[in-house]
Amino acid sequence: MKHKYLAPVYLALAIAFGVLMGIVISRSNNAGNTFINKGGDMNLVDKVFYLLENEYVDTVNIEKLQVEAVNTVIDKMDPHSEYFEPEVLEEVNEDLQGSFEGIGVTFRIEKDTVTIISTIKGGPSEKTGIRAGDRLVYVNDSLVAGVGINNNKVMKLLKGPRGTKVDVKMFRRGVDGLLDFTIIRDVIPTYSVDVAYMLDATTGYIKLQKFNATTHREFVNAVKKLQKQGMKELVFDLRDNGGGYLSEAVEIADEFLPKGSLIVYTQGEHRDRQYIFARRHGMLEDTPVKVLIDEGSASASEIVAGALQDNDRGTIIGRRSFGKGLVQEQFDLGDGAGLRLTVARYYTPTGRCIQKPYDGDREKYIYEAFDRYASGEMFSADSIHFADSLRYITPGGKTVYGGGGIMPDIYVPLKQDSTEYFFNKIVNASIVFQYAFDYSDAHRDEILKFGDERSFDKDFRFTDKMWNDILKEAKDKNITGTDEQKEVAKTKTQQLFKAYVARNIFGDEAFYPLYEPMDEMLKECLKN
Repeated sequence: MKHKYLAPVYLALAIAFGVLMGIVISRSNNAGNTFINKGGDMNLVDKVFYLLENEYVDTVNIEKLQVEAVNTVIDKMDPHSEYFEPEVLEEVNEDLQGSFEGIGVTFRIEKDTVTIISTIKGGPSEKTGIRAGDRLVYVNDSLVAGVGINNNKVMKLLKGPRGTKVDVKMFRRGVDGLLDFTIIRDVIPTYSVDVAYMLDATTGYIKLQKFNATTHREFVNAVKKLQKQGMKELVFDLRDNGGGYLSEAVEIADEFLPKGSLIVYTQGEHRDRQYIFARRHGMLEDTPVKVLIDEGSASASEIVAGALQDNDRGTIIGRRSFGKGLVQEQFDLGDGAGLRLTVARYYTPTGRCIQKPYDGDREKYIYEAFDRYASGEMFSADSIHFADSLRYITPGGKTVYGGGGIMPDIYVPLKQDSTEYFFNKIVNASIVFQYAFDYSDAHRDEILKFGDERSFDKDFRFTDKMWNDILKEAKDKNITGTDEQKEVAKTKTQQLFKAYVARNIFGDEAFYPLYEPMDEMLKECLKN
């Protein structure tokens, strides 16, 4: 009896199966020969896209599907190969070219308003009369204030071909109404040397943020300037430098090494081994050098640090670098799109490949630094363990290791000081940064009267009222601390506040000399 009640179900399944088979047979009979004729010479990918475009039940955007397919494939390869659509490729290339075409300002979106932080010296905005502190209200006919605009949209409005015009309306404190400016766009340089100044009578300091097309030239000019000021030794800061052009890294390493010294070599499955040697007498061959690195130092930064370390040249100080030992080459795919494809690995002079492991999880790879916190590495070098198979010896007899970044000669861990808890919380919550920004904006003319950051640092007074304002903001954000923690925070906040204000008023290069007393790694560097 049970089968009697299931009979209708069996019948329905049989009918459904028959219909399905009928469709398959119908499509095969009607379209199969045509596809075989047209697709016989196609590869698998072309065949699939041909069928999607010509046979799929609904209209499909083939170009969009192809981009998604390419991104999926590239994501499976390695964490540094990347496909760029035209508008994205143009932007990432600009960052490495050393210049772009625009109006020449740095800005920050503050309270839904685009605030000019600084104008590029000699740039079109400065020539037109735009000042730091001006608020951008209109770009041509587009309202940009109070409409939720983001950085990318502002950049698209302000950038443009050299010689073209852009009309802007600005709000300026103390001036009634809006100010009208017509700016002629021009080539705007982007600098890779953040700052170059003397730490003391004989020690120079150069901080490099990236390796772009003008880096070596900028570096040479900075060295010449410091040598004229009496530099006898150099602190070369590569912390948080994510890399860039291999050629620029090689040129800079060449300034430190005798002619004929091996700087780096590269090799890949389809790339023969290529050795790169120092080709000339460098400006700094006889200058003692200390190189600062950390977990943000990658790629070209590691090439320079590895070349100096393996040639027993100078001292590497800081924490283990990121561990990027892969070389990318950019290929033009037409229509403005491009592919940065990993084509080789690079090796330091002793033969170290310092590429850190990659198991296919891109996010895990990028944020591997968090694992260093969890393992204790960031707070103690004793937590780092290298396999004997990764051990190498320099010509001078120093032991170095491969397998995941450059391990410094002198390790500088992060501080674990509970008394700094409150300070770290208010800094991480951007309370000090925001207060300094607002103060700078409201007291710009007063601060400019100090003349420069050194005089400002010496003569400016951080008042109890300022500290109480910051404490109130911390309370509003439910940030609490002990009396001891607050006392420590007050001392440290004074200096950080002045460094932020100096940058807002006197430019980026004014920040580092005032921040220097708080830089634990730099202080450790100067002790050794």
